[in-house]
Amino acid sequence: PACETCAAFFPQVKKLMAAHPDRIRLSLRHVPFHPGSEVAVRALEASRQQGKYLQVLEGLYARQDSWVIQHQVQADRVWAVLGGLGLDMDKLRADMNAPEVGQRLARDMDDARLLGVTKTPEFFANGRPMPSFGLEQLQTLVGEELRRAYP
Repeated sequence: PACETCAAFFPQVKKLMAAHPDRIRLSLRHVPFHPGSEVAVRALEASRQQGKYLQVLEGLYARQDSWVIQHQVQADRVWAVLGGLGLDMDKLRADMNAPEVGQRLARDMDDARLLGVTKTPEFFANGRPMPSFGLEQLQTLVGEELRRAYP
């Protein structure tokens, strides 16, 4: 959630999904490559317990410029954004440190290492990575996979 490019691509990913309802399933993995970003990732993962994952992700992206300064997360500023998203903040803080959240982060990092992910965003469609980075490349990859799955 601290990556500017991820924030810029998210609306495009949503458009791709909306153009192909029930044919694209999105699986997001979070790797805290940006300094200090683990707090935002933990809060995002913990928000699942309150059924607000997507709302929190969109809120963090929308206000990213207020809590990420020169690619570094300002943890104290993350709380101001989270506080305005209708979360039970005490529960969120407790859930951030739950073993399940730590396990999800570890799984995401392990998967990233296994797939050779060294920066974000990285996109795969049915296990195929993009040959090079860009919106057109993502649209092409998704289009190819859709044609394979739905001839």
